[in-house]
Amino acid sequence: MGTISASEVYCLIGEAHERGERVVVATVAHTRGSTPQRRGAKMLFFESGATAGTVGGGCIEAEVWAEAREALRTGESRLHKFSLTAEAASEEGMVCGGVMEIFIDAWQPHNAALI
Repeated sequence: MGTISASEVYCLIGEAHERGERVVVATVAHTRGSTPQRRGAKMLFFESGATAGTVGGGCIEAEVWAEAREALRTGESRLHKFSLTAEAASEEGMVCGGVMEIFIDAWQPHNAALI
C-alpha cells in the first residue's frame, strides 16, 4: 500500500458515498523528527474494512486504524498525536524516533445516519 493522490482520495470518497458507506480520512498534519511519512500523506479507512493509502505502516497504522474505527462509530473528527520516540520505538521495534500528529476526519454520506 503506497501514497495516494488527492484526486484518488476524493474519487474514492465519492464512490463510497454513492454506496452509502462512511469513510475516515487520516492525514499526517505535522511531524517532528524521523517519521515514516511526511505531512500531507493520507490514508482512507472505509466502513467495509477496506483501506487505501498509507500514513506510515506498522504500529502507527494499527493505532490510526483503531482511532479510525472509533471515528466511524461516532462520526467525530479529532487530531491525534503519536510518539515514535526512541524509548517507545525500541519497545515496539520501530526505528523512526519522531512524533506524528494525524488528523482523523470522519466523512459520512448525506443520506447516512450515525449508528
